[in-house]
Amino acid sequence: MTVLLARLAKPAAALALAASAVVFAPAANASTGVTAADINPVAGTFTQVPEASIDSAGDGSPSGAVAWYRAHMGSSGWEHYCEKAAENSYGTGGVWASANAHWNGASPKHTTGTPPAGSFVYWNISAYGHVGIADGNGGFYATSVGGAIGHGSSTSYFNNYRGWTPAAVPHQ
Repeated sequence: MTVLLARLAKPAAALALAASAVVFAPAANASTGVTAADINPVAGTFTQVPEASIDSAGDGSPSGAVAWYRAHMGSSGWEHYCEKAAENSYGTGGVWASANAHWNGASPKHTTGTPPAGSFVYWNISAYGHVGIADGNGGFYATSVGGAIGHGSSTSYFNNYRGWTPAAVPHQ
């Protein structure tokens, strides 16, 4: 009986994980977001590869946040949900209403220097702003990089770079 229950538990766990992935991967149906006027592609290169797999949210560490974005490279399901993606990369959600709210509420703010890996990087574009996660080498991971989650080699990829705030699980 114990062996039978163990065999039944594995498919149930897989089904629960798949259902949670649906909750965390929103549909791209919002009407606001990054436009072509917000992008400065000559300022840096970007990389986009097919999505590796659907992983659970990050483990709350800066390296886990970067790993979350790498695992979701190429996913277009997060378009117009940059703040939600940034929060999910740290294993949380529903903290800030937008990237602008996150920038306005987080501290300390830095407008110079290379953001450490896993720190939040912000741009003053679109009605809600834009946020991503720093790679630690002057680049970033974010939504809206070539129409999906991707990697930009420079924070100048998007116009109107605001700065960065330290790597931490988002909270108010």
